[in-house]
Amino acid sequence: MDQEELIVHLTEVRKRLLVVFGWFFAMLCAGLYVSPRLLLMLKNQTATASVEWNVFAFTDGLFIYMKCALLVAVLFTLPVLLYQVWAFVRPGLTDEEAKGTLAYVPISFALFLGGASFSYFVVFPMMLRFMEKMNRTIGAVETYGIDRYFSFLFSVVFPMAVAFELPVVLLFLTRLGLLTPGRLKAVRKYAYLGLAIVGSCISPPDFVSHLSVTIPLIVLFEISVLVSGRQWRSMKAAVPGE
Repeated sequence: MDQEELIVHLTEVRKRLLVVFGWFFAMLCAGLYVSPRLLLMLKNQTATASVEWNVFAFTDGLFIYMKCALLVAVLFTLPVLLYQVWAFVRPGLTDEEAKGTLAYVPISFALFLGGASFSYFVVFPMMLRFMEKMNRTIGAVETYGIDRYFSFLFSVVFPMAVAFELPVVLLFLTRLGLLTPGRLKAVRKYAYLGLAIVGSCISPPDFVSHLSVTIPLIVLFEISVLVSGRQWRSMKAAVPGE
């Protein structure tokens, strides 16, 4: 790559970064506007309505307000970031590759939202009820700080949202040729073990809760294997002589 081509690429990167940062700033402003309503909506959810939020420092409320706005900005900037990455590498792809990889943008965003929703509406209430039960068992007085509450919430919701990106990761690795149906079958038992460990880490320590989290992860993995296998066969069929 000569100096002129390098300048062109750097200019392109700069332009796309400006688009991402501009969108992020707009979403941050929107997040600052909707955060009070969003926080009240979260507090009034059935699973958490009985939990009183307390602040132990004057800045606790402000920090949670800013974190909520930042989370909104990051969430809605993610698809724009993914699209800008795709647009940057688009000139080096064929029309078929470009069309196939563009689908990763909405799919990835939808899976992230699906994982976050499943974790918040299913897993988090189970964790909350279990922790409350344990605290009452030992005779502790329940006084929950808002900062600790949201730290606990994010530690449960975020890993599950990331775990739901598994299909996109497997499809991407298959498209690169790093994964094949044979390799996926060979690692299936290890994948089950890993998913079971992940499920046990983000669910209460009882059998029913383990199953309610681990089974969806395993089903997601099997769907990923099925779709990845179909993609691999279509890729092989597109190669002459295969």
